[in-house]
Amino acid sequence: MGIKNFFSKLFKKNQKEPKSQLKTGIVFSGGGVRGLAYIGVMKALKEAGIEFDMAAGTSIGSFIAAMYAADIPIEEMEQKALTIRQKDFHNSKFFILPSKTDAFERIIADTLKGYNFENLKKPLCVVAVDVKTGKEEHIREGDLVKAIAGSCAVPGYFDPVDFGEKRLVDGGLVNNIPADALREMGADIVVSLDINPNRGFGTDSTRITDLLKASLRIMMTSNAVNGYIHSDYIIKIDLDEFSQLKITNTQELINRGYEATKKVLPNIFEVLNKEEADRNIKRASKKLAAIKKQSDKLDKMTKSLSRKEKWEYAQIGEKTRKEKEDN
Repeated sequence: MGIKNFFSKLFKKNQKEPKSQLKTGIVFSGGGVRGLAYIGVMKALKEAGIEFDMAAGTSIGSFIAAMYAADIPIEEMEQKALTIRQKDFHNSKFFILPSKTDAFERIIADTLKGYNFENLKKPLCVVAVDVKTGKEEHIREGDLVKAIAGSCAVPGYFDPVDFGEKRLVDGGLVNNIPADALREMGADIVVSLDINPNRGFGTDSTRITDLLKASLRIMMTSNAVNGYIHSDYIIKIDLDEFSQLKITNTQELINRGYEATKKVLPNIFEVLNKEEADRNIKRASKKLAAIKKQSDKLDKMTKSLSRKEKWEYAQIGEKTRKEKEDN
């Protein structure tokens, strides 16, 4: 070995390996048609040169997250949003008479132009609820259009959407800011968007529509806490004067999202420039992913059991619980 090659190898050996770049994710929360404000958010982020590695969304946020993951041009999103009218996606005149999602699915399919989970440019998680089991579903494969429609299916406003053996409804019922979904996918830094920061207020009205809306707001208050815990930063956009169910001023919604994001760009840059992810959050996220994996395995196993075997399995679980309590 020549002296030159010897010192060259020695130099490479003593050099430290460069740190791997932290994975980043963006979360689009639910909020009905207020979610059109996200187009302005993405416009501001694009202008600042900020890109995220993966995305997740609940309800309308799942549709916007899919557009982000497909890298649909902002101008195209804005143009499409400005042409959408209430009748284009909802054919029932009353809140308590739900509409089928067929028309809405056509809008989703037309916007995403043949994209599915597998050929999106960024990994995506759509969060919904399986109304058959009451369980939260983190969907990353299958029919993308159906998954989004199911995630957006607000009970009483849309009919549930069949997705394989599952029957999906609005993911906001259990997880309105699904930052934990991105932690499961390996995101080190998560920035979430909240278009309902003042959620949870009640109503003096006794009208069924007002009571249903207030009930949904109250439910979403508690499940939004989980999103705040798993997020490194939250972009809050106050849109209280805009309806969640009726399209009123699309351009103003987009402008609000744009301006709110521009104001906090320094904070976003600060979070994204972290050299190390929070160890506690990463540790909790790994545990969360492991628990969900075990839960999925148990679900698959118990489905194949007979009624007698299920009863025996339940008895074992009860015995184990009592033994832990005694100890």
